[in-house]
Amino acid sequence: MDDILYLSSLYDYYKNLLTDKQRSYFEDYYFENLTMEEIAENNEVSKNAVSKTIIEVKDKLNEYENILHLLENKNNIIELLSKDELDKIKDYI
Repeated sequence: MDDILYLSSLYDYYKNLLTDKQRSYFEDYYFENLTMEEIAENNEVSKNAVSKTIIEVKDKLNEYENILHLLENKNNIIELLSKDELDKIKDYI
């Protein structure tokens, strides 16, 4: 479950760097809970093509985070702030 939450958080930051097809497969698989077989059938492609694309998306999301550190920086900022300060700026992060 932690992996899904982490990938979803990365996706929030970096989804606009992905292709439409990559976004669609990722959302179907992780957010709509479709199986790879269902995604393949819906898109008239092979299950292998869906699997390969989802692996590519996961790799890209991790690569973007390794370069840009947006999620890591957000988590570091949250950690540094006190609860009161966090409540005041929650809408901005």
